[in-house]
Amino acid sequence: MNWKKWGIALAMSIFMITAAGCADNSAPRAGFGDEEKLKVVTTYSILYDIVMNVGGDHVEVISLVPYGANPHEYDPLPADVRNTADADAVFFNGLNLEAGNSWFEKLLATAGKTGDSAPVFQISEGVKVKFLTDKGNEGEMDPHAWLDLRNGMIYAANVRDALSAIDPDHAEDYQSNAEAYLKELEQLHENAVAEIRNIPEDQRYLVTSEGAFKYFSEAYGIESGYIWEINAESEGTPEQVQAIVDNLKQRNVKGLFVETSVDRRSMEMVSNETGIPIVGTVFTDSLASPGEVGDTYLSMMKHNIDTIVKGLQ
Repeated sequence: MNWKKWGIALAMSIFMITAAGCADNSAPRAGFGDEEKLKVVTTYSILYDIVMNVGGDHVEVISLVPYGANPHEYDPLPADVRNTADADAVFFNGLNLEAGNSWFEKLLATAGKTGDSAPVFQISEGVKVKFLTDKGNEGEMDPHAWLDLRNGMIYAANVRDALSAIDPDHAEDYQSNAEAYLKELEQLHENAVAEIRNIPEDQRYLVTSEGAFKYFSEAYGIESGYIWEINAESEGTPEQVQAIVDNLKQRNVKGLFVETSVDRRSMEMVSNETGIPIVGTVFTDSLASPGEVGDTYLSMMKHNIDTIVKGLQ
C-alpha cells in the first residue's frame, strides 16, 4: 500500500467533511474539464484574471475564493480541495493575504501540494513590500500590492515565467501574451498618474473602510486614510470610526469611498458624523462578477481611478 497517498486521501476526506459543515455549499464549484489544457488554481479572482491573460488558450483556471468574497478569510469547500489536488499549478498572492485561519496553508497540505517539488507559485515575488502600522499589526506585510499597476506588471511577469517553466512547449505564446498585457497595464498606469494630478493637492485624500490603498497612494501621489487597517474579525469598532471622524474634521475632503467586498455600514456612520458624502464604490480584494463593470483586473483598476478622480475633484 502507498501510505503517502492513503494519508493524503484520508486527510482530504476529513477536510471535506469539516469544510462541508462550515462553508456555503450553495455556491457551486466547477471542476476541470479540458484535458488538453494546463490546469491552474488561483486563490482569488484578481489572480485568476491575470493568469487567464498570460495563459490564454493553453490554460484552464479556477479561482478558489468566489467573486465578491474576502480572500483574507475563507472556508474552502470540498471541491476546492479536489481542484487544488488536481491542479498542474497553484498561484497565490502571499504577503499574508491568504493567512486568515491559515486556510490556504491547510488547503495545500490537505491537497498534497507541499514540498519544493509542488507547483505552487507566489505571484507577488519581487514586489517592494509595505507593512502595516496600526497597534497589533505592526510589521505585518500589507498584501494589497496589486493596487499599484506597476506591481500588477510584476505579477504578470511572474505568471509568464512560471507557466513557461512548467509548460515549455508553449513558452513563446506565454511570452507574447504577457508582452501585450504588460503594455496595457503600463498605459493604464501612466493614465492614472496623469489623471490624479488633476485633483487639487489639498483634496488628494482617499478614505476607504479598509486601509488597502498604501501601494496605490505611493504610486499615484494621493494620501490614504481608513477606518480599519486590514480586514479581520474585528473591524469598524467605535474607536476606529471615531478616529477617522476626528481626522476628517481637519481635512478638506470632498467624498468618501466604500469597497465592494466590505459592509458599507461603518462608512455610512462616518459619513453621517462628518457630513461628507459617500461618492463612489471601489474594488480592492475582488473583481466584479463576470459581465459587470470591473470584472477584469484592468477594468477594475480603471474603474477605481475614474471613480476616485471624479469623487475628489
